[in-house]
Amino acid sequence: MNVSDTEIVNSILMEEGMEPVNEPEDAEIIFVNTCSIRENAEERVWNRLKEFRALKRDKDGNLTVGVLGCMAERIRDKIIEKEQLVDLVVGPDAYRDLPKLLSDVDDGRKAVNTILSLEETYADIKPIRTNDNGVSAFVTIMRGCDNMCAFCVVPFTRGRERSRPAESILDELQQLSDQGYREVTLLGQNVNSYDDGDHSFADLMYKASQVDPEMRIRFSSPHPKDFPEELLEIISEQPNLCNYIHIPAQSGNNAVLERMRRPYTREQYFDLVEKMRDIIPGLTLSTDIITGFCGETEEEHEDTLTLMAKVKYDLAYMFAYSERGRTLAQRKYEDDVPEDIKKRRLSEIIKQQMEIQEELNKQEIGRRHLVLVEGTSKRSDEQLCGRTDTNKMVVFDRKDFQKGDYVEVTITDCTSATLMGEPVQKSSIQEFSRETVTA
Repeated sequence: MNVSDTEIVNSILMEEGMEPVNEPEDAEIIFVNTCSIRENAEERVWNRLKEFRALKRDKDGNLTVGVLGCMAERIRDKIIEKEQLVDLVVGPDAYRDLPKLLSDVDDGRKAVNTILSLEETYADIKPIRTNDNGVSAFVTIMRGCDNMCAFCVVPFTRGRERSRPAESILDELQQLSDQGYREVTLLGQNVNSYDDGDHSFADLMYKASQVDPEMRIRFSSPHPKDFPEELLEIISEQPNLCNYIHIPAQSGNNAVLERMRRPYTREQYFDLVEKMRDIIPGLTLSTDIITGFCGETEEEHEDTLTLMAKVKYDLAYMFAYSERGRTLAQRKYEDDVPEDIKKRRLSEIIKQQMEIQEELNKQEIGRRHLVLVEGTSKRSDEQLCGRTDTNKMVVFDRKDFQKGDYVEVTITDCTSATLMGEPVQKSSIQEFSRETVTA
């Protein structure tokens, strides 16, 4: 979401005649686009802002530093008045105001706009992608969230849920196709709640699949509480809608889920996963897990381990709970699980998940996948890397293939994080049969 927001900010500033630079030392304006989801993300922001304060001194004050996004809204007073780290603070719904706010700073004033909107979707702004790979892109389809999960600060930092008009989304997808992009991820805090008045999320996904049959479509993130079966059928039927779903569980225990205000049970989650796999052969799943939430017992922790062992996720984003200001959990519950226990439980979850991933990846050996080449491998310029339809990273010999090609690859080896393979031939989504993956 922050990558997408940065591209919107690029568009607004470049319309004013500004140009991006590659290094902080060359900049006249630096914005830090921030996230408040996890405490360690905020710590990195504080450290980065202190670096930029030192850079500003080195430049004799000829540098404007601003904070954008969720953290800006949450700690605006501290970041401007107490710490004296920045010149302007701009919330996620106020990016259109950036030219005026920068003018205020030029006049010697601190500038702040963190007002949340019930309507802003930036639907009319064409994002400018300046630092991506030219193959994959993000498209925001909605902003804000109405779910009010107990642990989550997003409704307070990004406001209420509102959906962008489908026509503007489809126009952006067509522009990306025309520019040669091969993969797009549709973004929202809860994409399956998308509703622009005329289209549901399932409607949007079907129309997105028709823009370009050779452009893959992914999405993130849905909520288990209202995942439509119609969408699963559409994913199964459309070859360019990827066989990969990120479906956050957060916990495997019903009492913890209730405290988290996650309106589903462990049993309902299992039923949903079973339905997904029945309708979409070869589907891979990923999830979010929070361990050490308020009041979590050893038995409740064990339920999370057993849920993960039963579902067998291909990827998981795993975190120890960190209390966020203004959330229901902060107001209602005590953050009473000691840090050493949180760390131990997180280590147990990670260890088990890595074993599951390695087991699943070993099952891929001998299978053939269609891989979208994203670029060269980190380890060697003689190898390329890219993702399967099922979102698994594959490394293989370069030969004559290029970034942006679809290549059929036979998997020959693996680690818990990566597949290795032998390239067979250049191909396309329409030519390649998904049945090959599950053969």
